[in-house]
Amino acid sequence: MTTPALLPLSAAGYPPCRRTLRLSEKFILLLILSAFITLCFGAFFFLPDNSKHKRFDLGLEGRAHPSHRHTQGGEACLGTDSHQHREEEESLRDKIRADHERALQEAKEKLRKSREELQAEIQTEKNKVMEDLKKKDPGPKPLPPVPMPKVVGVSDGEPPEPDVKEKRDKIREMMKHAWDSYRQYGWGHNELKPLAKKGHSTNIFGNSQLGASIVDALDTLYIMGLHEEFKDGQEWIEQNLDFGVNAEVSVFEVNIRFIGGLLAAYYLSGQEVFKLKAVQLAEKLLPAFNTPTGIPWAMVNLKSGVGRNWGWASAGSSILAEFGTLHMEFVHLTYLTGNPAYYQKVMHIRKLLAKMDRPNGLYPNYLNPRTGRWGQHHTSVGGLGDSFYEYLLKAWLMSDKTDSEARKTYDDAIEAIERHLIRKSNGGLTFIGEWKNGHLERKMGHLACFAGGMFALGADGSPDDKAGHYLQLGAEIAHTCHESYDRTVLKLGPEAFKFDSGLEAVAVRQNEKYYILRPEVIETYWYMWRFTHDPKYRQWGWEAAQAIDKYCRVSGGFSGVKDVYSSNPTYDDVQQSFFLAETLKYLYLLFSSDDLMPLESWVFNTEAHPLPVLHLGNITLPGSEPAQR
Repeated sequence: MTTPALLPLSAAGYPPCRRTLRLSEKFILLLILSAFITLCFGAFFFLPDNSKHKRFDLGLEGRAHPSHRHTQGGEACLGTDSHQHREEEESLRDKIRADHERALQEAKEKLRKSREELQAEIQTEKNKVMEDLKKKDPGPKPLPPVPMPKVVGVSDGEPPEPDVKEKRDKIREMMKHAWDSYRQYGWGHNELKPLAKKGHSTNIFGNSQLGASIVDALDTLYIMGLHEEFKDGQEWIEQNLDFGVNAEVSVFEVNIRFIGGLLAAYYLSGQEVFKLKAVQLAEKLLPAFNTPTGIPWAMVNLKSGVGRNWGWASAGSSILAEFGTLHMEFVHLTYLTGNPAYYQKVMHIRKLLAKMDRPNGLYPNYLNPRTGRWGQHHTSVGGLGDSFYEYLLKAWLMSDKTDSEARKTYDDAIEAIERHLIRKSNGGLTFIGEWKNGHLERKMGHLACFAGGMFALGADGSPDDKAGHYLQLGAEIAHTCHESYDRTVLKLGPEAFKFDSGLEAVAVRQNEKYYILRPEVIETYWYMWRFTHDPKYRQWGWEAAQAIDKYCRVSGGFSGVKDVYSSNPTYDDVQQSFFLAETLKYLYLLFSSDDLMPLESWVFNTEAHPLPVLHLGNITLPGSEPAQR
């Protein structure tokens, strides 16, 4: 059986063909033609435009595929200009071949050069890159010129008594040992592990090497006349201190140690680099204040500006001692920069606290930065609360005693503390307890021992002629804290001590028996010496210095001890940065004459960094109100 033809045939021997196609045949032909046309139009309008798709093989970035085109006569719809494509690929191969030959030739020339020549070339390229970066980034804007506050008594202070001078020289030697050990084993790290003889850091500094011990120690070195060591620290800061790192740091600790330390170094030495670094860092801390209440987060990432609070702090609260210990440094930042933001942020905190209800007139240690409500009702003049009260007093002193609002807030707070927290033990020791949910815990921490010096410092100016009363209160606290030292085997004070169950000024728990080179007791001795010149304070200070040198000194520096009641103590292997900033500085000042860092001209921040009194007169800080001049 034959298949019927679709087209007419005229060959001889065949039967005559039909002149027309059947209807079904016409339909099939039309269907085929329609499909053909649809295919062509679809290719033209819907296939991707290859000019938008780059080639990434053989380095052909930016070259388009040869365009598809519609051919006439229906023979083809898609095509490629093969000849043009071959020419382009051949051209590209020639280019790659030439580049390869040139690279080989350069490599051969490099191999012929000496090591010194190669290093010189590398250094030249580095310098060129640095110059280009400097041209693109002009750096921070210059700060406005402001008059330098009057700075007096920043050196010397040698005591007239030979035995006192000998003690002071010993303290300088201890500082030299601590610094030299850090310089040798931990340089650039935040702190030192003196037994392991390597660098150390904690989470308050993030995961970066910010040289906390260098910044913290600078003013102590300067005051002690260790100027070569000071210069080494300055050079490291100029060349290495970078705050653009991806590190989450404690706002409080970085403020009191770094900003306070840099500002003090600037005022003592007049070196602009310290002021510029302090301002650069302060700008990195400002995002921490971006909360619904303006109460800053405890932690901030220096790179991203993202803030958060400690997970353990009463349902995400900020801590009184942390957000309340910014005033001194931030007022100086506004003074030096003309930027009102620093002053305004700390004044906002003060105004917010003034509007809040305070249980029994006391400030709880926790405040939620989102809701503006107090957290757990726990009040302490030790950890979590201490330096908030200190900065109320020192804001008044630093303002040349013109910030009357700060003074009144301090006086009211101290009155409530004396009424609710200060008690006498059965043995006659005055102590400062902690208020927890309506109950007074008869325990005092080493950190709270600073309060003896605070009471003495704030005695002058107290209302109702209470100056003598507060000076006496300071002396009683100093005596209690000395007892906490004297009742141990090592003659060094524990972290916390109780006044119940027949035990007084003695640590009960094992985790409260350690001493980590803290300064607070010696700080109080120094203030009491300055205001009374009672020789017992120098004697107590010397006892502490001898105990530190005997039990905390190791070949690689100084270490804290884990149990002050053990005759064979074990070390914690940490030389804290505050040992250089505070403990040794206060000891040195204790054995110096009063004309070294006179209290009429200097106010020490809570990390013992001295900042000058601002004799502003009629000058108003940017962003302040006339009533607060």
